[in-house]
Amino acid sequence: MLLRILIFTVLALMVYFGIRRIWKDWTQKFDKDAAEEKRLRHERDIAERKRPDVIDLKRGDDGTFRPKDRDNGRGN
Repeated sequence: MLLRILIFTVLALMVYFGIRRIWKDWTQKFDKDAAEEKRLRHERDIAERKRPDVIDLKRGDDGTFRPKDRDNGRGN
């Protein structure tokens, strides 16, 4: 009887630590993937800002976004 309890306890611990290891590995992979996606998105945004056809917008006093003037940065 004691041997049976010991076997089930060992098996339960092996399953628990196995699931825990899988969970930890997946979490780390998803975190790395999210960080990589964030980095790529940031690089893409920086590249898009450098394009000549992109318009810079500034929020006016009324909350509406309007293009900034290139000379002083004032809204129209």
